[in-house]
Amino acid sequence: LCTQPTHLGRVLGLVLAVSIQFRKWFLNIFDLLWKKKSLTFLKHSCFISTVCNFMSHEKCLKHVKIPCSCIASSLVRIPVAHCFGPPGHYKRKFCTVCRKQLESLAFRCEVCELHVHTDCLPFACSDCRQCHQDGHQDHDTYHHHWREGNLSSSARCEVCKKTCGSSEVLSGMRCEWCGILAHASCYIIVPPECTFGRLRNMILPPNCVRLVSRNFSKMHCFRISESLQTEPGKDSENGIQQSAEYEAATHSMLQILIFDGNDAVKRNQFRLISVPRIAKSEEVVEAALRAYYVNDDQQHYELQTFSQQTLFSDDIINRNDATEETNPGPVFREAVPEAWIIRAKSKDHEVIRIYPGWLKVGMAYISLRIDKESTTQTVIKEVLRLLGRQVSNIKLISISLFQRMVLDDQEMILSRLRDIRKTSIRQMNQTRFYIVENNKSVVRVNLFVGGLPPQLSAEEYTNILKDDLAIKSKSNSAVVLEMSCFSEAERIYMLAKDTTVNDKQLTAAVIPEVLHTKLPQNCCPLLVFVNPKSGGLKGRDLLYSFRKLLNPHQVFELTNGGPLPGFHTFSQVPYFRVLVCGGDGTVGWVLGALEEIRHMLVCSEPSVAILPLGTGNDLGRVLRWGAGYSGEDPYSILISIDEADDVLMDRWTILLDAQEAVESAENGILEPDPPKIVQMNNYCGLGIDAELSLGFHHAREEEPGKFNSRFHNKGVYVKVGLQRINHTRNLHKEIKLQVDQHEVELPSIEGLIFINIPSWGSGADLWGSDHDNRFEKPRIDDGLLEVVGVTGVVHMGQVQSGLRSGIRIAQGAYFRVTLLKPTPVQVDGEPWIQPPGQMIISVAGPKVSLPRPLAFLH
Repeated sequence: LCTQPTHLGRVLGLVLAVSIQFRKWFLNIFDLLWKKKSLTFLKHSCFISTVCNFMSHEKCLKHVKIPCSCIASSLVRIPVAHCFGPPGHYKRKFCTVCRKQLESLAFRCEVCELHVHTDCLPFACSDCRQCHQDGHQDHDTYHHHWREGNLSSSARCEVCKKTCGSSEVLSGMRCEWCGILAHASCYIIVPPECTFGRLRNMILPPNCVRLVSRNFSKMHCFRISESLQTEPGKDSENGIQQSAEYEAATHSMLQILIFDGNDAVKRNQFRLISVPRIAKSEEVVEAALRAYYVNDDQQHYELQTFSQQTLFSDDIINRNDATEETNPGPVFREAVPEAWIIRAKSKDHEVIRIYPGWLKVGMAYISLRIDKESTTQTVIKEVLRLLGRQVSNIKLISISLFQRMVLDDQEMILSRLRDIRKTSIRQMNQTRFYIVENNKSVVRVNLFVGGLPPQLSAEEYTNILKDDLAIKSKSNSAVVLEMSCFSEAERIYMLAKDTTVNDKQLTAAVIPEVLHTKLPQNCCPLLVFVNPKSGGLKGRDLLYSFRKLLNPHQVFELTNGGPLPGFHTFSQVPYFRVLVCGGDGTVGWVLGALEEIRHMLVCSEPSVAILPLGTGNDLGRVLRWGAGYSGEDPYSILISIDEADDVLMDRWTILLDAQEAVESAENGILEPDPPKIVQMNNYCGLGIDAELSLGFHHAREEEPGKFNSRFHNKGVYVKVGLQRINHTRNLHKEIKLQVDQHEVELPSIEGLIFINIPSWGSGADLWGSDHDNRFEKPRIDDGLLEVVGVTGVVHMGQVQSGLRSGIRIAQGAYFRVTLLKPTPVQVDGEPWIQPPGQMIISVAGPKVSLPRPLAFLH
């Protein structure tokens, strides 16, 4: 009606327009009033920390148990440094220092659940998990290691059973060992002893691991690849960014660069603070301390202008020319300095905390007043007097994030404190003083060196390493050195990293010592091997997940020395299991290494579980671990391994004896290749099957960066197959087959495949399910191999699509293949061209035990 060109329509249209506009005005006014009311409510009923941005209602303040970032470091008894990986983007995570959301590049600890901004990294509390003994601790009871926040919104409190997680703020507490969840007000009710939770039988207890690592970083101790290592703070990106902010300073606020000591000046690490132009000196000092999360009285500190003489002069410049008795005026009047340094005022006495260390006494620390005359010897005597002890063999040590130092008996403690504060105000908050028994501990560092030529004498290995050391063991082109000197261990470690022998780069890794006599009775720790290059680089995420769920000392990266460092670490463990995260080739690699050093292991037949990360993953399919890892919860995978039943599987040895003479590289004389032995788990192919694998292998070597997904890998495999669809190879005329001492006549085929498991080519059933009176029903533990032929690429495609099966040829336990021409051969996905000669396939040693879950995981 309003659209009609009549008088009534115009009136109704005008009324409607006025009402709509009035409604908009009303809603706008209501919205403004409501916002003002909300802001007023927040202003009077919500408290926000000016240091760490912690927010709390007034009624909730009495329940707050989380220490502020400015005092968190002072509450840590033993500082344990974090292992920060490369910077990355982490969605819906919050910084544990400033409590703000991680919207830009941030760092994550590779061992615990800690996330920090790049700018907040120097102020992260050194409270990482203590995963091993360093030769001094002897306690067997472990308490919960609580970490705040970054929990899922569905997390439930163990105490009150209510939701304790959030995706909006940093909330909730989680134990880094057992995974128990609780509110910040509820976790203090939980008993302090930690039992390691559901995975207690799989975790390697920290008190059972000894690693004396004085000269090695945490990255080296946990064998984290150097490609992931970053040294935040060594670059000047932070300084460049803050300098840009300094250039964009506003007229109302003054931007100042603050250094916390000589070390920060040398590294060009500063903090940018904003203060009013009329700010007084104590206000600027307070802002500077707050920027560095120092919770001390600002009266004990003052600012020194930054100049070339700063590092050599302790004179404090008083810009106001005012004495302490007068009321100081504005700190800046005319000139604006570029930077300032926080300095501690000189004092005649201090109060320090002395921790009893690992002396079993009933107190956490002793507060002791020291003066200019206090020495290390007088401090020790006073502490022992207060403890009621009379022990003569005692020393005083200082432990910080950066170093561990034994103090001399006549050293002035007050002078030591001044030196630390002069170096860094922040470092002083992370320094602890301990009294410990002066027992001469035996220094023993186990250093694994791989990539060496095999079958050398101890003298030849020693000459390569340029040091006269005792060889503890040698196997598979590797040695393990037991060293009794920290500096020599560090020198050999760095030397091995930069040395090549026979055009092969050496590898080095620091491996811990497992105290097997301390293992709990029902403990069967899990030894984890991860290939980070498998599964579209999902292996790197699994490395982090397993280091967080288990002890990092039981997780080994296969690209850093292979499986031998892990097997050597667990060589004296009476019972353990193995988890291999990778493709079929990775599984074969680990099983081959296990077969070689089985005689050196106390547990000679460990159960080997599989987490498939490769492209085909045929063994994983057979054992019900699925077609491939696609982001499932690693915790549930560990539970499945713990509950899985073990099955046995045959392993086979292939002897390759080439009879064709090839030119020797040393003297130019034609000599036959020496025989070599290859281990087989899944299948062995000759002919067209191996030719396609070889083409895929060459394509991956040319552009390895593109092969980061299973879909792309299978696409390349199909492309290689289409290129050879018209290729003809009369394999039955190029080889001869003998099964169990009987000659077998081959049909017209292009490929011959020996299969040990009922899965081939990413899950295809090559043998088929039809009943055949000539052969027995295949099993993976029957001691028999099935021999199948394919007629070409089209036949292989039909088998993989389920339309056909292969041509059944034979079934037996001993095979001899005579190659009349160079023939493509592949074993468990590893292809090569084999010269003419003999191939002998036979059963290898004892069967391997493989866990199989009760149901399919995927």
